[in-house]
Amino acid sequence: MVIIKSAAEIAQIRRACGVVKEILECLPDRIAPGVTTRELDRWAEKLIRKRGGLPAFKGYRGFPATLCTSINEVVVHGIPGEQTLRAGDLISIDVGVKLGGWFGDGARTYPVAEVSAEARRLMRVTRESLELAIGQVKPGAYLSDIGHAVQKHVEGAGFSVVRDFVGHGIGRDLHEEPQIPNFGETGRGLRLKPGMVLAIEPMVNAGAYGVVVQEDRWTAKTQDGSLSAHFEHTVAVSQDGAEVLTL
Repeated sequence: MVIIKSAAEIAQIRRACGVVKEILECLPDRIAPGVTTRELDRWAEKLIRKRGGLPAFKGYRGFPATLCTSINEVVVHGIPGEQTLRAGDLISIDVGVKLGGWFGDGARTYPVAEVSAEARRLMRVTRESLELAIGQVKPGAYLSDIGHAVQKHVEGAGFSVVRDFVGHGIGRDLHEEPQIPNFGETGRGLRLKPGMVLAIEPMVNAGAYGVVVQEDRWTAKTQDGSLSAHFEHTVAVSQDGAEVLTL
């Protein structure tokens, strides 16, 4: 069941998203060669708690950390640890915050120092696909229009859209209905209504779309070892279109 939120409830989600935004916008000052993903994780948890929130991912289905830190060929759900960032890496960071009983969720991919031209293009295309997806969000549009916009842009650039993981509704629970694939035909499925809140998150591989989940049951890597990028915003459907709560 898709839960419609009131204006007051969306305001609460916006507060949680404000902490997500703060973390994502501060990370470029902390991402550098020699930094470990555990250091980033500890900093993020400290900031979330300082703002009165809770790390949404920590303990969720047994996940052990505040951030998902996914480097290079890791698509999503990388676990922070002693891995040291190196110049030329891409790191995708996903963060969720629970504040006052409501959740916010967002992700971005960052370069570590100078990265290759192909890595920069992958990041740009993935970010653009998210922007195009958000452009489809308006009352009366179909849910599948979101994924179609992502797929068309990504595949037009010669990249591939991950099929195994999707976006989701969000509110009092981190993951609510509906599921939001990043691929598909237009004009199908659920019609969007004001008050829906969606976490839209394209995951894009430089190679094929296949992924393999590792033995830790969390870390998902590209099957062919190619680079991957991930961008996410929490978005409310308004009377006028979309309000991006993580901006």
